[in-house]
Amino acid sequence: MGVLEWLVGPANDFLWTYILIGLLLAIGLYFTFRTKFVQIRLFREMFRLIFEKKGSDHGVSAFQAFTISAASRVGTGNVTGVALAIGIGGPGAVFWMWVIAVIGMATAFVESTLAQVYKVRDGNTFRGGPAYYMEKALGLRKLGVVFAILLTLSFGFIFNSVQSNTISQSFHDVFNLPYWVVGLILVALTAVIIFGGVHRIVKVTQSIVPIMAVFYLLIALFVVAINITEIPAMIALIFEHAFGIKEMAGGGVGAAMMQGVRRGLFSNEAGMGSVPNAAATANVTHPAKQGLVQSLGVFFDTIIICSATAFIIILAGLYDKGEESGILLTQSSMAVHVGSWAPYFVAIAIMFFAFSSIVGNYYYGETNIEFIKAHKSWMTMYRIVVLGMVMFGAMAKVDIVWSMADLFMGLMAIMNLLVILLLGKVAFKVLDDFTAQRRQGKNPVFKASTIPGLKGAECWEEE
Repeated sequence: MGVLEWLVGPANDFLWTYILIGLLLAIGLYFTFRTKFVQIRLFREMFRLIFEKKGSDHGVSAFQAFTISAASRVGTGNVTGVALAIGIGGPGAVFWMWVIAVIGMATAFVESTLAQVYKVRDGNTFRGGPAYYMEKALGLRKLGVVFAILLTLSFGFIFNSVQSNTISQSFHDVFNLPYWVVGLILVALTAVIIFGGVHRIVKVTQSIVPIMAVFYLLIALFVVAINITEIPAMIALIFEHAFGIKEMAGGGVGAAMMQGVRRGLFSNEAGMGSVPNAAATANVTHPAKQGLVQSLGVFFDTIIICSATAFIIILAGLYDKGEESGILLTQSSMAVHVGSWAPYFVAIAIMFFAFSSIVGNYYYGETNIEFIKAHKSWMTMYRIVVLGMVMFGAMAKVDIVWSMADLFMGLMAIMNLLVILLLGKVAFKVLDDFTAQRRQGKNPVFKASTIPGLKGAECWEEE
């Protein structure tokens, strides 16, 4: 492990400090201006579209695709990641999470719209994502294969280790269960679902995601309510630490920005190239519809769920004591507000959050294995390795698992961001077509012929 830490640490620092933060902000701002602030302009439209029914029996509905992506998004990043960000970067990290989320909503729109444009049929369902638009739009199948391998390693293996690591830590601390026992339970539950196919994954995610989110937010609202007089001071503290003179002198602003952007991206995944895999499964009449729905997903994940965790931690005032970090800091902070039963609630909540992420992450890997080689034996091998990584994560050291997640996430994001920058003009034209039809009072329906010269959009060609 020592050699691995020695290699991963410097690579992460270079990648995030000198490349990724600037790239995320620059491309996100570019998409924001080129889409004419789509994340604000069509914010109300996003809520209308999320519950729109699918047009036929093929694929899944817009809401089901949303829950698959939310299952992956809403996980340890919302509970453990936020705690790590605040513990290292201070309250100012929360502000930079918000910034990356608002900007990232435009990026999420572009990548998910592209995934819809270039999706492919797979029996009665659809598949798609960055690997698919790299091949179909750019003609670069080898690049798509590289991305597919990277995504499979990231989500199917490394990120699932992060999720199981958080669950095992939490259950060991609260219920005194051995790490290996928690690991075996997770492996058994995961196996039942992933061997059941995409429809079982959809059923699980659309059931777990809304329930867990509502319960967690109710607790957060209760915490805010009992500390209502402290809210103005908390907001001021967040902005003070994000821009304060004292923080600038001590390098705190850099730490806050770094942690906010890292954990924000890990949580909402905007620009990383993961969510488009879920977006492509939706059966909608226009690609922009799913682009808008997945843009809302970024808002839901970071502005709502991550903020809930941040408020609980900051209002408890334990983040600067240096005694605990990660999930343990969240549990202790919750206990300050609601009493000794809080750690049990957080442990159960993280079980639902993180386990749904394991299921969602698995699906991202599955669709990319299909892209590389659609063979049954490959899929079986992939599932077995996923289960192995879930067990590994349950017993591994937390620091190295998170560091590896950061590295793989960064490499994926760079590849995807550069590709969607090249293909952005397609998404802009699709958005223009959508808004033009909405202005005419129509339910937008997309046809590939609408954009002259558009190739590879096989699911949108007129029959």
